[in-house]
Amino acid sequence: METLSPEVVEDLRRGRATRERKLAVCAGGAHLPPADRVELLAVLAGDSDEMIASRASEAILSASLESFVEAIRRENALPALFAYASRHLADKPAIRDALVENRNCPAEHLVHVARHLSDAATQALVEDLDRVSASPALAAALEHAPSLTPEQKNQLRELHGPGYPVDERALADAAATAEPDAERRQTLIQRIAKMTVAQRVQYAIKGGSDARRTLIRDANKVVQRAVLQSPRLTDQEVEAFAAMSSLTDEVLRLIAGNRAFRKNYVVVRHLINNPKTPLDVTLHMLPMLNPQDLKRLTTNKNVPETLRTTASKLQRTRADQKK
Repeated sequence: METLSPEVVEDLRRGRATRERKLAVCAGGAHLPPADRVELLAVLAGDSDEMIASRASEAILSASLESFVEAIRRENALPALFAYASRHLADKPAIRDALVENRNCPAEHLVHVARHLSDAATQALVEDLDRVSASPALAAALEHAPSLTPEQKNQLRELHGPGYPVDERALADAAATAEPDAERRQTLIQRIAKMTVAQRVQYAIKGGSDARRTLIRDANKVVQRAVLQSPRLTDQEVEAFAAMSSLTDEVLRLIAGNRAFRKNYVVVRHLINNPKTPLDVTLHMLPMLNPQDLKRLTTNKNVPETLRTTASKLQRTRADQKK
């Protein structure tokens, strides 16, 4: 049995290999890990050569479920594998969950499985604003999931509904803070004003820092949440958001509830000193403050008196423990 080099495997993945190589994979004449073979067979099942496509389709039927799951979970899994799994293996719970777990799986391949997901997978997919905003069909399929809350169902409908008029005055105020250059600011305002909710969500996730700084103050809660899901979001941006008293208490609660954000001490300090942060959130985070910042908080007249009083008690407790 022939062992294939990484270069040959890549040629097979991209459909560039010779006919003989393709047939060898179909016949099991090439030494490959099970997950690799499954992925290659999924690619070859769609080959333009009818013989190769037929043999690959037959060979893949004997592949184990475990090999499919392993292949689907890979970060660099090929679209052909996602497509095959969603068409032919959607009745397998492990396959459905693996498709959802891989953030690189396109929304179009999740529509077939959306109605049959576990509660956990459904919740994960609904929270993935990038994928549900990109696909009206996926959002519509998820609407019927029994585990959804009324708020989540409304969110899905809102994403692809007729749209809500943008408050142009609020948009201009937000853009003024986000983009100091007047010409670029006007272009930003004009662009966002024409967008639907789903388009603003996509822009919040994939746009630049000016878009994020503007859309974090969008009147739509889904758009605000999308900003915080952007993979391009920087620590400095989150720190700035945590300090902004112009944000809604819901956005500040979302920031506080994100473990990755809470690892940043500056974010924690800003949230606690932000008068708009919900009191239950600031009280919970209070023990995270260092002695110097705790002392400053006790005299901060902008925060609720309850928070200042609790900070003073904590300061005294720490002092007593040192004695």
